[in-house]
Parts: sequence; structure tokens; C-alpha cells
Amino acid sequence: MRTVKKVHKALQYKIANLLTYTPLPNPSLSDLNPFLLLNHHGHQFYEPYNKGLPFGPHPHRGMETVTFVFDGDVMHKDSNKNETVIYPGGVQFMSAGRGIIHAEQSSEAFKQVGGDLEIVQLWLNMRAKDKMSAPFYTNFQANELPSYQENGTEIKVLSGDWKGTKGAFETNMGVHLYTMYMLENSRLITRVSNERTILFYVLKGEVKVNGTTAKKMNLIEFNNDLEEVLIEAKTNSIVIFGHSQVLKEPLVSQGPFVMNSEAEIEQAYEDYRNGVFGEWNF
Repeated sequence: MRTVKKVHKALQYKIANLLTYTPLPNPSLSDLNPFLLLNHHGHQFYEPYNKGLPFGPHPHRGMETVTFVFDGDVMHKDSNKNETVIYPGGVQFMSAGRGIIHAEQSSEAFKQVGGDLEIVQLWLNMRAKDKMSAPFYTNFQANELPSYQENGTEIKVLSGDWKGTKGAFETNMGVHLYTMYMLENSRLITRVSNERTILFYVLKGEVKVNGTTAKKMNLIEFNNDLEEVLIEAKTNSIVIFGHSQVLKEPLVSQGPFVMNSEAEIEQAYEDYRNGVFGEWNF
């Protein structure tokens, strides 16, 4: 079995009044190439007449985002005129490419009524040759995501495939990405090439992966040695699991931009100031 290098605990802080846990990056792990950032927002309860999520209009270039909604909702708007609301169990995918402005906030209904909120956002890097491609956005509600049942586990196949079940979308790097809903005492085994990076985050519950215990808000960092991955659920658990080839290119990240050089970062800021990313008409 592939050996575990380290268990990383998510660091806690707040964005406005939003409780946030970040296992990636952290002081001992800058990235899991090409997985760049994982923010876990909530779980928390919002009273009626709240302000909702604090992510107003902001730009991105050179990276992709996957947003998982577990409780509450996320209202997405962007400079390509997309406007959607995603509900529990749903997922958004956005490829920023050469540049897009978007906002991720709560719906008016959620702000009026309140309720539980828990979401996760994952950032993915893009190949240098594709960073200036056209931006793209899509979304799927819970019942629109491909699903595979295996040994007491429901696997939502977001991208790539799982044993012949094709994912809902494709990322620039061909990432395989899943949300696994595991019942207590369920057991899964799979193989991942030792040339690929694994992303493994426990959203809820407790599991044992290749003999190492991983609890809620733990990120597992693996060595790139062997291939077998054995996951055993000690309680009812939710795991975000994925893997990807490694991107062997320079990485320069600053704020909302992920590029390959400082000059490209400076150009991104200049282009944003000059309106190249489009207009915000909401």
C-alpha cells in the first residue's frame, strides 16, 4: 500500500464572520501539485437576516475552482453572465483561464431565513499553455452528479471516472475527483499510479487509510511509492478523494492569480485594472 507521509490538521481562522478551516496550504505543506488550496467553510449556523457568504466580486486567472456545497447554498455570478444557485450536495466547476470576475455569496432566501452552512472550495492549477484559454463555468445539483455504489459507500464521481462511471466535468489537468459518503465499517480499495498526487481530506467522521487514522478536518499527505489505497470507515464519514498527474512547471501564485512567472502576475493585475476580465453588471 502507498505509505502515508504526514497527517495535516486544518488551521482555523475567520473570513469576515465565516468560520474557515484550511488544511492546504499550511506551514508544512505549500501545495499538493496540482492541488493548490482547500478551504473548508463551516459547519456553522446563520440566524435569519444574515449577510451570508462574504465572497463578493473578485477576479481569477490561470486556475480552476471546484466548490462543494454540503449545507446551505452558494449563489454564483460571473462576468460571463452566468448566475446560478447550488444547493446541498451540489458542485460548481469554474476554469478561470485568461480571466473572469465572479462572486460566491448566499442566496437572498438563505440570508432572509438563515440555516446551516458548510461548503468546501478546492483550487487546481492549469497547464501553462492553457492558462490563457477562454473561461468556463458549469454546475450540478446533487441529483445530477454521476454516482457509484460500492461496499456501503456512495461515490459521487465529479471528474475523471470510477470503474467506468464517468464524471460530471473534466478539469484542465484530467484530475479524478470524488466525494465519498461512507457508512460505518464500510471498506474501499483502489489503486493510484505512484506518479500521481493524491488528495485525501476527511470532511466528517473518522477513517483509516492504509493503516493511518484520519479524523474530521485531516488532510493526508502520501509518499509517491506504491499504488494501493485502502479506506476503512470507523464511523459514518465523508471523504473528498482525488488524484492527478504532477504538473512540472514553475508556479507563481499571488492573491487570485496562479501563473508561471512574476511578470505574468503583474500582467494579470494590469489586465484586471484595464477591464480585460469583462464587466460586472449585476
